[in-house]
Parts: sequence; C-alpha cells; structure tokens
Amino acid sequence: MKKVLLHICCAPCAVIPAEKLRSENLEVIGFFYNPNIHPYQEYLRRKEAVEILSNAINLNVIFDKEYDFKEFLRSVASIVEKRCGICYEKRLRATAQKAGLIGCDAFTSTLLISPHQNHEMIKTIGEECAKSNGIDLLYRDYRSDFKNAYTLSQKYGLYRQQYCGCIYSEYERYSGSKKNK
Repeated sequence: MKKVLLHICCAPCAVIPAEKLRSENLEVIGFFYNPNIHPYQEYLRRKEAVEILSNAINLNVIFDKEYDFKEFLRSVASIVEKRCGICYEKRLRATAQKAGLIGCDAFTSTLLISPHQNHEMIKTIGEECAKSNGIDLLYRDYRSDFKNAYTLSQKYGLYRQQYCGCIYSEYERYSGSKKNK
C-alpha cells in the first residue's frame, strides 16, 4: 500500500479526496499547513474543523505547529497579483518536504477539489516541488465532487469558510471586488 500525504486547506475540501484516495487502497495521512489564512481566529476555526473531521473519518492528521502568517504576507505584499502561485508553492513545498520526511510515496492537496483554484498552476508547482524533493505528486481532479463535499461537510457539522483564506481573498469576498480586476 502506498502512503500519501494529503495537504488539507480546510475540512470541507478534505472529505472527498480522503475518501477517494482510500478507495484506491492508499494509506492517507493529512497535513494541515496554511500560513496564508487570516485572521488568526479563522485559522483556528479551520484547524478545529479539520480536527473534527479527523475524528469523524478516522484520519491521522499532522498539524504543522508554525503559523507563519507574517512571512506569508512579506512574500506576497509587493506582488499581490501573483499571491496564489506563491501560496500554492509554499504549501505544496512544505507538503512535499514533510511527505519525504515521514516516508510517504506521494503527496497531493485538497486544493484540487475547488473550482475556484487554478489547477494547471497547482499541478505545475506540485510537479516542481515533487521533483526537487524526490517524491511523486499524485494529481487528481476532484472538481466534479465539489458540491458533494459541501453536502458531506454538513453531515459532519464542519465549519465552512466563506473565502479562500488570505487577507486579500477575504477582502475580495466581502468588498465585492474581483481578483485580477
């Protein structure tokens, strides 16, 4: 059985990928690493929801102890229009590194369930992180299951956020502005 480290951006997005990867007879370990999430209370709510899901579906999850929001902001502040690529790279690189450290055969991300994410960019960055860390990227397109994930998240009583995570996406969500306008 192959071991796969699943980067988890949030609990609702983790339900389907964890289920489907297990159906492929893969051993799935979750990894919660999201220095982009703002504000800190939002980060804690999402972390708590992942803990609830972990218990509900018996998923072992590694919670990264660092919440390096300041470093994330420094890295994107002067190039806000490229923030998503930087964010993907930070989280996927950390996941690839952690996967190698704990003896996984591959890694993937729950970002791949969202129709709001740039899949080609995630795949390209993920492949680069995989290559530089000597591990495989397990790319799966789960977008067709996005609505099912919402239904299952309700079943488990999971907190479902209203924006991607960073301060910029929060602003775009609540101000009515559009990304890359």
